[in-house]
Amino acid sequence: MKAIIINEPGGTDKLIYTELPTPVINDEQVLVRVKAISINPVDVKSRAGHGVWGRLKEEVPLILGWDISGVVEQAGDNSGFKKGDEVFGMVHFPGHGKAYAEYMAAPARHLALKPANISHEEAAAATLSALTAYQALVLRGNLQHGQKVLVHAAAGGVGHFAVQIAKHLGVEVTGTSSAKNRDFVLGLGADSHIDYHGYDWEESDKKFDFILDNVGGQTIDNSLEVAKPGSTLISIPTGLNEQVTQKAKDKGVNGYFFLVTSNGKDMKVIAEWLEKGYIKSHVSETFDFNDMALAHKHVESGRTVGKVIVKL
Repeated sequence: MKAIIINEPGGTDKLIYTELPTPVINDEQVLVRVKAISINPVDVKSRAGHGVWGRLKEEVPLILGWDISGVVEQAGDNSGFKKGDEVFGMVHFPGHGKAYAEYMAAPARHLALKPANISHEEAAAATLSALTAYQALVLRGNLQHGQKVLVHAAAGGVGHFAVQIAKHLGVEVTGTSSAKNRDFVLGLGADSHIDYHGYDWEESDKKFDFILDNVGGQTIDNSLEVAKPGSTLISIPTGLNEQVTQKAKDKGVNGYFFLVTSNGKDMKVIAEWLEKGYIKSHVSETFDFNDMALAHKHVESGRTVGKVIVKL
């Protein structure tokens, strides 16, 4: 099978095209013929030596990627799937996913059936990003109807799903983005928009029950300026260091670092919501498998609206 490996961290020149044996599955796995792969910031960071590179570097050569949609080519006896099933999911995150390949041996417990009313590209887009939003807002954040929620980077991969999920749960949503993406964010269902360029967080009269930070760094401190006492702040890209954790505690705010994990049960909820139209993937760019470097560079630019997909 065709695959892309990396032997060492660095630029996109470290993405090496090669031929590898097709994986052999066990009774709990399925062999998926990959149709679409979602490219995430963690893919780009890991390729560059950050992200989860530290966890995986002893396993080189690495096959990056975790988000797939495809067709079951072979099903293990205990997998619950059958040959021909269309499936999608985030596989083995934060471990060695091995998605950048024509075939993937995936644990059945990480997958769900792809809704028939969406494409493989849309399904692949609704894996790591949608799961992150779901697990952060629903499982960790325990959002309640009528609460006020702030979603940073609301036009991005996680953000655009978070806005939709929050609205589905019946909360009032404010999304941040640049001014050019204002209409996109409001079109997702956000009740209001903040242009983060030059916004005065200290003087803001807005206060929130729950804040999802998809940016990190200074955004954590900005978030604490608008967090209600007793509210929750979840930061996705960076761990809350002790200083910021103490700042959150001083303001009576519950501050957490959050890392999504593979879960087929959660994927089935995402599948149901996609099928019913409660949430929808926005795919802004699609690249061919032979153009993986271009896909990485696009994500690396930090200007992605919605999701970047590579198709096979």
